[in-house]
Amino acid sequence: MLMTERGRAMWRTCLASAFRTALACTIVGSATLYGPEWINRHVAFPAFSYVTVILIITDATLGDTLRGCWLALYATCQSVGPAIVTLKLIRPARLTAETTALAAALAAFVVVLPNSSTHLVAKRIALGQIVLIYVIGYIKGAKTDPVMHPLQVAASTALGVVACVLALLVPLPRLATCEVKQSCKELGQNVTTRVKLYMKAFCSDDSMSATASVSQARVLARSSSKLYQTLKRYQPSMTWERLPFKIWRWQNVNDNKGEKLQSMEIALRGMEMVVASKSPIPSSLLAGEVKEDLKNIQERVILSIKRVNNSSQPSVTPESDPKNPDECLQTLQEIPGTPQDLPFYFFLFCLRLLETIIIAKPEENKVKVLENKSKTRSWISDWDSKKIMPALKLSLSLGLAILLGSMFSKPNGYWAGLPVAVSFAAAREATFKVTNVKAQGTVIGTVYGVMGCFVFQKFLTVRFLSLLPWFLFSSFLSRSKMYGQAGGISAAIGAVLILGRKNFGPPSEFAIERIIETFIGLSCSIMVELVFQPTRAANIAKLELSRSFHALYECASLFGAKASKADIMESQKKLRSHLNELKKFTAEAHAEPSFWFSPFNFSCYEKLFKSLSKMADLLQFSGYAIGFLGEQGKTKSPQCKEILSNVDKDLKSLTESIGLLAKSFEEITLLKSLDALEKALAKSDNTSWDIELGKTPNPSFSTAVSEPEKILETYLQHCRSVADGIFRVEEDGEEEVEVDKSEVVLSLCALGFCVERIGKETREIEEMVKEVVQSENPSSHVNLHEISCKIRSLYK
Repeated sequence: MLMTERGRAMWRTCLASAFRTALACTIVGSATLYGPEWINRHVAFPAFSYVTVILIITDATLGDTLRGCWLALYATCQSVGPAIVTLKLIRPARLTAETTALAAALAAFVVVLPNSSTHLVAKRIALGQIVLIYVIGYIKGAKTDPVMHPLQVAASTALGVVACVLALLVPLPRLATCEVKQSCKELGQNVTTRVKLYMKAFCSDDSMSATASVSQARVLARSSSKLYQTLKRYQPSMTWERLPFKIWRWQNVNDNKGEKLQSMEIALRGMEMVVASKSPIPSSLLAGEVKEDLKNIQERVILSIKRVNNSSQPSVTPESDPKNPDECLQTLQEIPGTPQDLPFYFFLFCLRLLETIIIAKPEENKVKVLENKSKTRSWISDWDSKKIMPALKLSLSLGLAILLGSMFSKPNGYWAGLPVAVSFAAAREATFKVTNVKAQGTVIGTVYGVMGCFVFQKFLTVRFLSLLPWFLFSSFLSRSKMYGQAGGISAAIGAVLILGRKNFGPPSEFAIERIIETFIGLSCSIMVELVFQPTRAANIAKLELSRSFHALYECASLFGAKASKADIMESQKKLRSHLNELKKFTAEAHAEPSFWFSPFNFSCYEKLFKSLSKMADLLQFSGYAIGFLGEQGKTKSPQCKEILSNVDKDLKSLTESIGLLAKSFEEITLLKSLDALEKALAKSDNTSWDIELGKTPNPSFSTAVSEPEKILETYLQHCRSVADGIFRVEEDGEEEVEVDKSEVVLSLCALGFCVERIGKETREIEEMVKEVVQSENPSSHVNLHEISCKIRSLYK
């Protein structure tokens, strides 16, 4: 049933996208084929009008289209204005293939350089305009007007923009606000359902029933990640729709709602850790009225989620009033005697954490300050060597494509540069995979266009209708893992450039020439990419793995140093960022061909990513627990503070152990090979260790993988002393204290659970690192402790 609903939703989305894309293309075709003469005189390049439509309207909302209008205007100012000056200085009659390629490359470099302050759509439109202005100016020579020719390109762009706006308004505008509101509603339902499933699995006496509930929750967790992507996709577009909201006083959507729902994921992942583990919850802990109390907590959490989601809610009953204490929590007065009881306490801790996240207020001011600081530094950072590289590669690719395309066929030379221009991506892509899907999309789209012209060669109107099923197919291609957005857009452009025009010669000849020119352009992109970025994605994934270990080391070190909450959150954010990059480059390395290199160990890297993600979650849970203890510890007596200091020492020992192990793994994963390490050791005079992608600092390592287990034993003993000390102080009446004893027990037990799981994840990470090193050195015996010692001796 769930798959059916998801399938229907995808069909509705794809049909709506295809309808609006076909309608916009029909508007462009009707204006250029049947419109008055003055439109044909000014809109001299209807092909680029179609390209503009595909770039702006694909899966767009009204906010996206309004932003697209501004981006098109901005792109036109970037390209047309300088082009008029350039053509007046050079004069089109004096243009050659070489000077045309050089002028286009320099103009493209200027457009792409501010990569952090210009939207990708604006860059693609501007680059496409640059190709048409210079290459067609070279083709026509002296007949080209230096002023009117660039303005005709701008008019062709404007027609595509107007068609997008009209298509988005018919029959009703598709609003980004509605998409965000619907996604928030589905997310709220998703979160409440998962809470129910986790609670059902937690309280279930049947292991089969618990496993089934966990499986259902995992399916919902995967769908929730797609909903979060939808929120991230449409939230920037809401800004462009606020002016109509203010004019017509429509109801707006709170921007923080999606962030609030997404922040609940950490608590849900903690609940999944407990119910997904094969260790059963002791029945004695769920005896009596505990299950009923847990049900009351569940209802209260669900009610709070509904309130956050602005949905209808029942009146607050005494049982669900947050101010009423929970009996099952108030009975938690003792630290468990065995580690087997810790999952029960950790699950309750996650429930309490979920409530805390729901009622927390977002810190908007700090975010705005950081955003303003990043904006002021954006232009300065654009001149960094790493930021210049995308502009340099694109300009060289575009110039080379125009040069070779014009040498192959002067009348069709711009078709070699257009694919490079309109498919520009600021971030690194899987070069061979993306080029492959672009080529396939162009070919199948062009073939469909030729077939449509052959079948409907006497019925021009029917040719436009034949675009609707193709746009529907292209919309599905864009959402598929095989082709993605690059393949879907290429397929749509390939078909519309043939079916939407006339008087461009025999369709079959045009199709062959365009496919060849596209192949030239894509080949130039690959060649430049390989020359300027020869590092394989597998090597970058290896480097990112080392950076993830370094971020883990920094994060763990901050816990041991009692850093501020802001510093800890920043380190956790940095760790998450590196893990996301690791996931990205791991997928890219899996997609690229191995050629003569050793195969990439994708399964091992995937396991490492999962283990490091769990480690990051456990450190975040530890931070929350320490924060709760800090709040409760403000009113403690000196005796309790002394006992708490012992717990702090245990946590410091744990975090030091994790940090040192992470540092050791960081250095090991940076090694190019074990043979290179032996050669470096033979040259003991050297004080640096060359690696493939950089240099490592002086290492510090630890082989105490079993240290967390030892720490856990002493930690539980100290926790019992803390609990006894708190309760004894209150009984003796030494001072009037306001301590939530259940909160202290839950936090201490949550830390104990994290200590135990961190030990398990550390052992798994060690095994995976060993497997990675072994796969890179198949003829050597791998001993991580021995490798760490060798690295340490190298730096002495």
